[in-house]
Amino acid sequence: MNFIKKQWSNILFGAFIVLMIVPQTRMPIQIFIQRFISFSPSKIDKEDRTLLKDYNWNLVELNAEKVNLSQSKGKVILINFWATWCPPCVAEMPELQELYDNYGDQVDFYFITNEALEKPNLFLEKKGYTIPVFIQIEKSPEVLESSSLPTTYLISKSGEIVMRKTGAASWNNVKVHSVLDDLLKE
Repeated sequence: MNFIKKQWSNILFGAFIVLMIVPQTRMPIQIFIQRFISFSPSKIDKEDRTLLKDYNWNLVELNAEKVNLSQSKGKVILINFWATWCPPCVAEMPELQELYDNYGDQVDFYFITNEALEKPNLFLEKKGYTIPVFIQIEKSPEVLESSSLPTTYLISKSGEIVMRKTGAASWNNVKVHSVLDDLLKE
């Protein structure tokens, strides 16, 4: 008993390491940590914004219907690159679903993945998400390229990238709502 009292922090750390090695417990722990440390994304200063000029980007909806991003030109757009196997992606998904629930009729949402159709379909069904998911079938426009998941872009009606966030973020909050409300008034 004396040993346990003296070594409790080492035992706890060892148990944590074991839980992180086991795949079934690693992902939930990583998701919990990501949610805990996620902050609201920042608005990009006007002079530092890049412009999405090329909207010609073909995607496929999960129902296999082809879509082109050009249908959203002149609208406020949120584009999120994600994957079902990515803990930060899964961690931010509940807030992105809430944001979609709040703004889905005013903002064009694109949740982009490179996974085979079955994986995102099963994930959405299991979680009860209704977000619009698309499969990337060709290279994205250059200003939307990222090698990290998740990466999210908020684009104004004029094509300015107003927010760009790599990594998990808190998306359904007053700060993001304020930015969206301002963009929708433009």
